[in-house]
Amino acid sequence: MSDSFAEELQVALHAVRDASAICQAVQAQISPDSLEKKDRSPVTIADFASQAAVCRAIGDAFPDDPIIAEEDSAFLRDPENAEFLAKVQAAVSGRLGGCDAEQVLSWVDRGGASGYSPRFWTLDPIDGTKGFLRKEQYAVSLALIVDGVIQLGVLGCPNLPVAIGGQNGALFSAIKGQGSRVQPLEPENALPQVVRVNKTVNASEARVCESVESGHSSHSDSAMIASKLGITNDPVRLDSQAKYAVVARGEADIYLRLPTRKDYRERIWDHAGGVILVEEAGGRVSDVDGKPLDFTQGQALEQNRGVIVANANLHEQVMSVVQEVLDSGESTT
Repeated sequence: MSDSFAEELQVALHAVRDASAICQAVQAQISPDSLEKKDRSPVTIADFASQAAVCRAIGDAFPDDPIIAEEDSAFLRDPENAEFLAKVQAAVSGRLGGCDAEQVLSWVDRGGASGYSPRFWTLDPIDGTKGFLRKEQYAVSLALIVDGVIQLGVLGCPNLPVAIGGQNGALFSAIKGQGSRVQPLEPENALPQVVRVNKTVNASEARVCESVESGHSSHSDSAMIASKLGITNDPVRLDSQAKYAVVARGEADIYLRLPTRKDYRERIWDHAGGVILVEEAGGRVSDVDGKPLDFTQGQALEQNRGVIVANANLHEQVMSVVQEVLDSGESTT
């Protein structure tokens, strides 16, 4: 079955490469002054332009496939935001050639599906908005889900090196049953390299990566879990699904996305692209109760709480300690 996704992979790689280049061009224009003013307009422009580029490519190649993405065009259609629309149009045109505002709006709205379908794509046009604004880590994440199973994932990580210590600009991809790979964002014909998770067996030697923002995952719970596992290495903190990429290639062993409140449910676009990348690299992903992530519920992981990502040797042990902390009353959430 997996061989049949070769065309989808090529379209997805091309789309994410274009979106990443658009994001890089917008990010390069962020000034220290705009950072000081906490001006979010650059990420807003890049977010919409990235979604337009990816949804254009997917919609043109596979017109019957719904796309569940993060944005819709309502903000851009407001006459008060005409300046934003013009900048989004310019950002898209800069990479894809001339296009008018109405085309851009229609491409953004191709990502407007919300319910489950037997075959659909899910897109996060910029995962890690604060990382983007800080000129640190962010990702463009795209995944194809068929009958509730992630069959393909592509992660563009413009500020993550292709190899540890190498040049920035990494494009990760995975097809179910075919392993995980990384290649440079540019040039397009660069050969992909296989990535594998670490084989760390002793939890005390593991490295944990977690969100920079404690609002995304409880840092205090993570610290408690690390302590119970005997981990002394400092956590690796970075934004976005770049954390999945870091685990997939063995730079870290564990990624915890712990509930910040009992009723919170993760969004599918925040995880789908990264999940298949780690699983195909030999890792395991579940929720905090050990259940597989359920991508049949529409936009959210309604049947799951939290996410545990680890190499196959450590996953059970990590999950056991996570449950102990979350269910014992020691948790801060």
